[in-house]
Amino acid sequence: MRILIAEDDSTSARYMSGLLSRFGECTVVGDGDMALAAYRLAVDEGRPYQLICLDIMMPRKNGQEVLEDIRSQEQVAGVRSGQGIKIIMTTALGDMRSVMSAYKGGATAYITKPILTERLYETIGSLGFEV
Repeated sequence: MRILIAEDDSTSARYMSGLLSRFGECTVVGDGDMALAAYRLAVDEGRPYQLICLDIMMPRKNGQEVLEDIRSQEQVAGVRSGQGIKIIMTTALGDMRSVMSAYKGGATAYITKPILTERLYETIGSLGFEV
């Protein structure tokens, strides 16, 4: 499985990469613009990501904007709703408004920080990946 981790905090990025590397190849980027660039390159190369973990609060483009851009590009490409890349929003924002906004934008799952190993693996399993 190919995994994209978009996280601007280097400690959190290393932590997430360590947890997710058991599932496959991880690419880590530090802002929303780089996340979109990595997504587009993977699609153009015919090697798309199967899972994307997006921090909501990132520089340049925030995770919510990245999420909506990816879902828009999938729609243009003819990907049906619910059939796109699995996207987990990762954030310190646990308020209902942020959660609902993420799901409305097309998030597949939402995990609040601090990320607990068991919770992350449970979420990945619920998305249909073998844990």
